[in-house]
Amino acid sequence: MHQTVLLDPVRILVGCGQDPIEKGAALIRNHELVAFGEEARQQAASEAVPVQPAPNQLLAPCLVDPHSVLEKPFGEQAENLNSLRHVAARSGYGQVALLPQANAWRDRVERLQGWGSDCSDVRIHLWGALSLDGAGQQLSCHGDLLDQGAIGLCDGEAMPATGLLQRSLVLAEGAHAPILVAPRDPSLQGDGMVREGVETLRAGWPIDPVASETIPMGQLLELQRLYPDQPLWAMNLATADGVNLLEQATVRPTASVHWWHLVTDRSRLPSTAPGWCVTPSLGGIDDQKALTRALKHGLIGAVAVHAVPLDPEDCLLPPGQRRPGLIGHQLVLPLLWQTLVREQGWTIPQLWGALSFGPSRLLNQPSEELAIGSNRWLLFDPEALWRPSPDHPDASRGGNQPMLNLEIKGAVVACGLRSPERRPDPKEESARSLGR
Repeated sequence: MHQTVLLDPVRILVGCGQDPIEKGAALIRNHELVAFGEEARQQAASEAVPVQPAPNQLLAPCLVDPHSVLEKPFGEQAENLNSLRHVAARSGYGQVALLPQANAWRDRVERLQGWGSDCSDVRIHLWGALSLDGAGQQLSCHGDLLDQGAIGLCDGEAMPATGLLQRSLVLAEGAHAPILVAPRDPSLQGDGMVREGVETLRAGWPIDPVASETIPMGQLLELQRLYPDQPLWAMNLATADGVNLLEQATVRPTASVHWWHLVTDRSRLPSTAPGWCVTPSLGGIDDQKALTRALKHGLIGAVAVHAVPLDPEDCLLPPGQRRPGLIGHQLVLPLLWQTLVREQGWTIPQLWGALSFGPSRLLNQPSEELAIGSNRWLLFDPEALWRPSPDHPDASRGGNQPMLNLEIKGAVVACGLRSPERRPDPKEESARSLGR
């Protein structure tokens, strides 16, 4: 994109609660929004600014990821803070909240420090650990963590002991900050990788019973009923039965959903696809439909990327031996546009409610919006064709991205956010020098 350009015509979504403007105009100079509409056209004409017609493209607020994982934020070889910010900015994500699990769990005040950046506009939020080391034995100092900027509290990808969670609610040091709880019981899941169903049996995958979600979900709902003033969130709801429990609750926590569970189900993946290895386990078409319906009607309030970057070497292991998790910030908007907007008729405000405005509410942050003088915008082209590749300069360092080398329709073609330049992984440079 030119240093100064007039997008005219272009579709524009200004912010939450507003309808898109068809055949609008926007003047952008040095990545900042300068003017809209007729004022933009008049300024552009007076300055002889080049006009870029973009009638099918969408100028919209940045997206928000309410929870992802970054275990080695300051490392050199794996996905780190700089490379994550780079990928997020290129994908249109203006905010990313990181769960507490890491090589050093973010359960102490000193582990929330050193995250500032003068060269990036991608805001990083940190979830503080509910318990020390995420071990579920002793509560961390919630008040101190929140005072030092923690966005809320979480204890990882499994339901903490009910007694421990209730103790935290009784002590109420959280000051009504959100508590993110994964309704998942690993002891019930066992070695299960995929929800039970005919396709699971045919593929030979170990079965993850629905009860591994519904039993802890029932416990979470009871705690929300007992403590209605405390905002509890069910992280990554994944089954139709879990949605039904949420619908029937008298006092409802809100919930998030993993983007991959909205895109596919266990009946549509080849047996060698990396998309089988995800937490929570992938369900069937009925689960996907229930999750989509709950998201559309507000029972589920946010779509999470929930990126879990893994080293490429780890991804060479058989599915039953590798850690579960997927990456894919750059895939979320294109694939959900295809699934929800094209195939199911969602409106643009509905999609942005799930990908931007809803996650902002989860994080107690102001909604992203387009504003004069701001560079917090993205330009999405629903017709752009591209193929994800691990060698692309804007690709994540993680090796566990689905859809590699498959044609994707839709892409963020421009974004105003500044980001650190992606430095090659030393292992990548070494491999290139050896001609591998």
